Amino acid sequence: MTDPAEFPEALAIFAEYGIAVVPAHVMPSIGQTRAIATLDRIRKRHGEAHARFVVMTLSETANNKAFIDETSLWVVSDMARAAAKNFPDLVDNNVSAWFDFFDKIPLGYLQYWTFDLDGVVSKRHALDGMIYERMRRRFGALAVQPDLLDDRRGAA
Repeated sequence: MTDPAEFPEALAIFAEYGIAVVPAHVMPSIGQTRAIATLDRIRKRHGEAHARFVVMTLSETANNKAFIDETSLWVVSDMARAAAKNFPDLVDNNVSAWFDFFDKIPLGYLQYWTFDLDGVVSKRHALDGMIYERMRRRFGALAVQPDLLDDRRGAA
């Protein structure tokens, strides 16, 4: 069993955003998580500021405070890095648009869909694809000039 005291930096980041860390045998409620070791791995790999941004994204956006687990932490981390690479203005100068984007994503529902893929492909990578498609549609070239032949032109 993971002792939160083993990860003081990650514990401090969660506490900063009002997220309580619960023991592994407890089902997390809204504003709770068991994924302290995951956040610590993200912090070690990508830095403390990045880890804070990940937790801030989940804790400050609509309906996402209930889904702070290993998968959602990694997915937000992946998407923040993808946005920094492909839409740098978004995470550097337009954070309100980033938060608005995550406010509108039904993260828990999308994550639920990935359970069908268990044992086939990584839930993290499947969710990355679902969210990145939405990110491209919202912030990429197609946001300005949609493709009229796109089969999902009416989708979010």
